Amino acid sequence: MSLINVANLTFAYEDSYDNIFENVSFQINTDWKLGFTGRNGRGKTTILNLLLGKYEYSGNISADVSFDYFPFQVKNKDANTLDVVDEIYSGYEYWQLSRELSLLKVSEDVLYRPFASMSNGEQTKVLLATLFLKENNFLLIDEPTNHLDIHARKLVSDYLKSKSGFILVSHDRAFLDNCIDHILSINKTQIEIQRGNYSDWWENKQRQDHYELTENEKLKKDIKRLSDAAKRTNKWSHEVEKSKNGSRNSGSKIDKGYVGHKAAKMMKRSKSIEQRQQSAIEESSKLLKNIESTESLKLAQLAYHKTQMLALENVAVSYGGNTVCSGVSFTVEQGDRIALTGKNGSGKTSILKLILGEEIPYSGVFRKGSQLKISYVSQDTSQLYGDLVDYAHDNRIDVSLFKAILRKLDFSRLQFEKDISSFSGGQKKKVLIAKSLCESAHLHVWDEPLNFIDVFSRMQIEELLLEYSPTLLFVEHDREFQTKVASKVVEL
Repeated sequence: MSLINVANLTFAYEDSYDNIFENVSFQINTDWKLGFTGRNGRGKTTILNLLLGKYEYSGNISADVSFDYFPFQVKNKDANTLDVVDEIYSGYEYWQLSRELSLLKVSEDVLYRPFASMSNGEQTKVLLATLFLKENNFLLIDEPTNHLDIHARKLVSDYLKSKSGFILVSHDRAFLDNCIDHILSINKTQIEIQRGNYSDWWENKQRQDHYELTENEKLKKDIKRLSDAAKRTNKWSHEVEKSKNGSRNSGSKIDKGYVGHKAAKMMKRSKSIEQRQQSAIEESSKLLKNIESTESLKLAQLAYHKTQMLALENVAVSYGGNTVCSGVSFTVEQGDRIALTGKNGSGKTSILKLILGEEIPYSGVFRKGSQLKISYVSQDTSQLYGDLVDYAHDNRIDVSLFKAILRKLDFSRLQFEKDISSFSGGQKKKVLIAKSLCESAHLHVWDEPLNFIDVFSRMQIEELLLEYSPTLLFVEHDREFQTKVASKVVEL
């Protein structure tokens, strides 16, 4: 066991005037299974890159371990998988690699196939198995779930549960809950580390947020009460002072010493009230700094002239003589929220492409309603670049509405001035979702919409779909999201 010490860390990217981190300090035990959580763009991947020594920074980072990053960048994906493993780490015994692959339910046969021939899920498992072969290394695991189906996520999560000495960036709540014992959260104003899993952290955060909101309301009432009391006392003090002159003009005699003493006493009381008021204001200013506000999203679908929008009967999809899926039968009716599930490679995306009107070779019966308008969110964000306003114009959506939705999804106004290609993975995905919410459609088709998206925004989108109950066909491997949102499940 050793410690990773981060002291007074301050960092900003060269093209930015704003610090991502300022005088941040924390300690990590190298035996921990540490989960990372935080809104998109807060700097989770940046911290990993700082630990790897990729950027210059002020402050100090010290550690007695070597860092390795997942996903490892494979230079030659056409090479045999065993050669790729040797490129990452050659100092292993074959039985060790065999043991790790067995834990991940990966056949040793894949080692003698080109790396590129494996599915994304298999590639993820092989890279994780290889990186965990290294001794005295601390693994930085960045979003491993994005290419894993629900079953594979459970398998990889169980695998990580059996390990120690890693940082895991993931927004999948069930995945985190199963395999971490500490969590680091990047909040609005600070970084904090807690013992426990994601649910423990979330429960503590809700409790703290509730306390701060209640305390803030109490302080607001105190501040108003003290402000009113200070005004009344000041007024009384001035009235007493005025009474001196008033009595002189009327010819009556008064005890000026008594009046002066009374006025001074009132003024002293007024100052005391003002000090208490200032103290309450300062106490209030310390609250609510890390509360994550999420505004409600809206979705208005077009009404369709028929109940049934789509029907597939015994559909099979084939590429180059290989059958991707077969026997697919389901209907989409107004109000359905259908989760299309199945293992990686079972044909989910192929079925979605068929529905979207792409030229997909298939057999069986496929019927799509006439003039059906579909809004689509793709898995792929690589085509996103350029200015947000130009992007909105190119896609014929309302710029103001588009920006308003992005603001609700935690985009700062400064973000609107940047090129989309510089956005984080989660921010790019939010661009696609915001575009989809702006489009006039009868049916929304979303293919893995939550990849890279932070937990707060996931819950925000869940609430949207449950409130407005749109007609939706989606593929999503986040188990909690699927359970809450889907009214029907179609498994391939």
